[in-house]
Amino acid sequence: MIIQCDFDGTITEEDVSFILLDAFAQGDWRKLFQQYREHKMTVGEFNARAFAMVKVGREKLLGVARGRVKLRAGLHELVAYCRSRGFRFVIVSNGLDFYIESILKDAGLGDIEVYAAQTRFRPSGLKVQYIGPDDTPLSSDFKAAYTIAFLKQGYRVVYVGNGPSDMSPAAQAHYVFARNGLLDCCRETNLKCNPFDDLNDIVKGLESLQGA
Repeated sequence: MIIQCDFDGTITEEDVSFILLDAFAQGDWRKLFQQYREHKMTVGEFNARAFAMVKVGREKLLGVARGRVKLRAGLHELVAYCRSRGFRFVIVSNGLDFYIESILKDAGLGDIEVYAAQTRFRPSGLKVQYIGPDDTPLSSDFKAAYTIAFLKQGYRVVYVGNGPSDMSPAAQAHYVFARNGLLDCCRETNLKCNPFDDLNDIVKGLESLQGA
């Protein structure tokens, strides 16, 4: 079994990328986000263009992220539970690798497997790129590409997410834990899912799956 978990808004209470864009983007990134929500651009195009507006260094970005981020309750318990049962726990996120890895390291969880947008810091702005499980660049369906790869490897996939961008991978998974926008999408499309408030609920849900 593999637990594929989103990061921003799922493991964290807020979307870290939005916090950083609000603080540092030199331009109207929310206009781009609206175009993404209207399906006028892919998530890869949105992040590439939005973070190109950010022209500060890694440490300044991390300083703001660390000052604002709150981890959702139950993360350590969920990771410990997965390890005790021999489940593979991975984070696959549309967020940026540098802040995800730093936040996890600060929490004592720096050894968690993470797949996210690769970030390069340049004076002209951040360069953000998604690389799929076959090492090719992707501009869309990043999370779903990993879900499909895990399924091909023979895993039963448990998906945990919170937003509309989680719908495509969730639809591929065997079991889904959802909140907020993903929960709404699941209900609208009659995709079976388990609602959760914090990550301790995922532990309880996994225990019930094991007992089923």
